[in-house]
Amino acid sequence: MSVSVNSRRTRLRSALAAVLTVLVVLPTAALFLRVLEDVSTQREDTELKQQGVQYLVALAPLISALADSQSQALQGVKAEPASLTSAVDRVQKADTDLGGALGTTNRWAGVKDKIGKLPGITGNSQQVFEAHVEVGDLALGLYNEVRENSKLNMDQQNDIWFLQETIAVNMPETVTAVSRMSDLANMVAGAARAQKPALQVRLGIEVDSVQTGVAKLTDNLQAAAEETDSATLAGNTVNNLDSFRRGVEAANRGANFGGEPDVSTLVTAQSTLSTALSALTTVLLNEMQTLLDERTDGLTYRRAEAWVLFGVTVILILLATFWARSGAASAGRSSGAGDSGRDISVHHDGQPGQSGPASPGTYGGSGNPYDQVPGYGDASNYGSGSAGRERSGALR
Repeated sequence: MSVSVNSRRTRLRSALAAVLTVLVVLPTAALFLRVLEDVSTQREDTELKQQGVQYLVALAPLISALADSQSQALQGVKAEPASLTSAVDRVQKADTDLGGALGTTNRWAGVKDKIGKLPGITGNSQQVFEAHVEVGDLALGLYNEVRENSKLNMDQQNDIWFLQETIAVNMPETVTAVSRMSDLANMVAGAARAQKPALQVRLGIEVDSVQTGVAKLTDNLQAAAEETDSATLAGNTVNNLDSFRRGVEAANRGANFGGEPDVSTLVTAQSTLSTALSALTTVLLNEMQTLLDERTDGLTYRRAEAWVLFGVTVILILLATFWARSGAASAGRSSGAGDSGRDISVHHDGQPGQSGPASPGTYGGSGNPYDQVPGYGDASNYGSGSAGRERSGALR
C-alpha cells in the first residue's frame, strides 16, 4: 500500500497558480484595452480639431476679401478683386483636402457659386449691397459649420474653447459688421432724402453689432489668457488686440452715426483693421494649433506608457508562473523520493515476531488461531518433553 500526499498538494498548488494568473491577466488586459480605446478616441477627436484649425486658416482671409469686394462693387467696380480670387483659391484647396472629413463641401460649393455671381450683379447700390450681404452671411455659416463639424465648439479645455469662439464667431462677425457699417455710412451720405431713414436704421443695427462683437471678442480673449498654460498667448494677444480695437474705433468715428460720415477716416480705418485682423488671426490660430499639438503629444506619451505598463505586467505574470511551476516540479520530485522509502509490507503468521508460513500442526495452516484444528495422530503433537508425558499419563 503506497500513499503520496505531497503529489496531491503539488497538483493543487499548480491549479491555484493557474487560476490566480487568469484572475490577474483578465482585468489587466481589460483595463489596458480600455485605456487604448480612450486614447485612440481622443487622438481622433484632436486630429479632427486640428483639421478644423487648418480650414479656418484658409477661411480667415475670405471675410476681408468679401469686405473689399463689397466696397469696390458699391463704388462701381465690376471686376472681382484679386484678394477675393486668391482667398477663394485657398479655401477651395482646403476644402479639397479637408472638406470630406469636416463635411463642408456642399456648403462651400454654395458659397463659391454665389461669389462667382457677384461681378454680374446689376442694379442700384442697395441691390448690390444686399447681394454681398447674402454671400457674407453664407460665409459666416461656413465658419460655424467648420467649428461645429470639427467639434472645436465642444472642446473641454477652456483656453481652446475661448479661442475658437473668438476666431470662428467674434472676429468674422465683427469684421463683417464693420464692413457693412462703413458701406452703409457711405450709402447714407449719397442717398436721397426718402431713402435715408431706412438706411440709418440699418446703419444703427450694424453699429450696435460692431460694439457687441468687439466686447465679446475682448472678453473671450481675456478669458483665454486667464485660463491658459501657454506662456505666449497673453503677450502675443495684447498688442494685436489693441491694434484691432483701434481699427474698429476709427471705423466708428468715420461712420459718424447720426451725422455725416468721414470718408477718409473710413478708408484709413479699413486699412488699419485689415492689417490688425490678419496679425491677430495668425497669432490666435497659431496658439490654438500649438495647444492641440501639445495635447496630441500628451496622448502619444500616454499610449506609450500604457504599452510599457502592460508589458511589465505580462513579464511579471510570466515570471510568477515560471516560479510556481518550478516550485511545483521540485516539490513533485521530493515527494516521489520520499514515497519510495515508505513502502511497508505487513505479514501475519501464527506466532508473533516470526515470519514465514504457520506450522500446520499448530494453526492448521490458516494463520488464524480460531481455525486451530487438533492434529491427532501427529507425532509432533506428542513430542518429547513433559507436555507429552503428561498427556499420555492422562489418557492412561
